[in-house]
Amino acid sequence: MARFYPALEAKHRGFIAVQKLFFTATGTSDSRLNLSPKGMNSLRVLSDSRVAYLDLTGSGNETAAHLKHDGRMTMMWCSFDADPLILRLYGRGRVVRRQDAEWAELRPHFAALPGERQIIVLDINAVQTSCGYAVPTYTYIGERDTLARWAEKKGAVGLLDYWREKNQVSIDGLPTDLLEDTP
Repeated sequence: MARFYPALEAKHRGFIAVQKLFFTATGTSDSRLNLSPKGMNSLRVLSDSRVAYLDLTGSGNETAAHLKHDGRMTMMWCSFDADPLILRLYGRGRVVRRQDAEWAELRPHFAALPGERQIIVLDINAVQTSCGYAVPTYTYIGERDTLARWAEKKGAVGLLDYWREKNQVSIDGLPTDLLEDTP
């Protein structure tokens, strides 16, 4: 049965630490909802009420656009092994970019990953667990290296060009501010 908590507890942190995949969900009152899978060891639990992940370059930048215009965000993990569990974090998300003062504080929490674009921070206002009894079991084989190879091939200038072309507005036309105030 579903159970709510005001913040992460040690058992939740332990569960998150062993998961290889998580999902983020955002939207605005008049946009499409966006649900994205994330991986590559990009997430860090900063405290019992805050998590962050290093956001990598993708085909769109929906999360940034939605957080700028609405702020609501849900993150979800589900167990694919023998012990079923679904964990959701609800809260307010925000984007931290290289030009933001907070970047210097947050960036050292993460290993270097090709194509890093921004950091997404979630300030948690509720934690929910549920059974996950209907989630199938899967075996983790490994990380894909496709994004890393693509980003390395693009290089810094190529990524900047890609961001200008593909990551400035959401699919609903909302600005992402990705390159705002970039030198």
